[in-house]
Amino acid sequence: MAKELKKELSGHFERVVLALLVPTTELLADHVHEAFKGVGTNEDTLVEILCTRNNKEIKELKSVYEHKFDKSLQKSLEKETSGHFRSLLIAMTSGERDEGNIDLELAPKLAERLYQAGEGRDGTDEAEFIRILSSYSYPLLLAVFLAYKKTYDKSLTDAIKSEFVGNLQNGLLAVVSSIKNRPKFYAKCLHDAMEGIGTKDDALIRLVVTRAEIDLGTIKHEYEKKYGKSLESRIKVRNDNIHAFIWLGIMT
Repeated sequence: MAKELKKELSGHFERVVLALLVPTTELLADHVHEAFKGVGTNEDTLVEILCTRNNKEIKELKSVYEHKFDKSLQKSLEKETSGHFRSLLIAMTSGERDEGNIDLELAPKLAERLYQAGEGRDGTDEAEFIRILSSYSYPLLLAVFLAYKKTYDKSLTDAIKSEFVGNLQNGLLAVVSSIKNRPKFYAKCLHDAMEGIGTKDDALIRLVVTRAEIDLGTIKHEYEKKYGKSLESRIKVRNDNIHAFIWLGIMT
């Protein structure tokens, strides 16, 4: 059916309709694969998709990616990314986060380890930040964020902004933001997709389609609360070519 539609459709309409027909995990795998193509790598796409998934979602994504593209996701990351950013993405896609560990008594100790790896020393221990943020359960990390703020009078978000730069900073901030409030994180992703000159249509389509049956209603609420206007009105202003198609039952 998808092949038949590709013959009949074109442009933005084709991309929206085909995105609606593809299973969510396959769509995400396609976009990860596209992020590796061409000159350079689309790091924003990799961060949004790979730094925000739980173990089950990551394992499904890796399986679909390998089946469809005949290569492992880890091999692609090793080839197409580098440095500590590559280490972060590989750690976040290991699928080995200890999701059952909610021992909140560990929170102050982990907060101290993060402090000693960053603001509490000369230089930064990037590996320690990556290790902690990729290894522990979301409830425990939420407690770590609170403990860090209480103990050091500075949010971990601000600490990351002062200690890191570039893609690694963006990746770590995505991990923290999505754990604290995932709908709010996606609201910012949607906003960023429509900022500046032009619109990042693939990101916009991916975000709306993949979250439509999960938490899009909450994302819309977070968007309006943060930016003072509805997501619908913002998309209509910025996307004359595609907004009419996106609203075919997706946003309602």
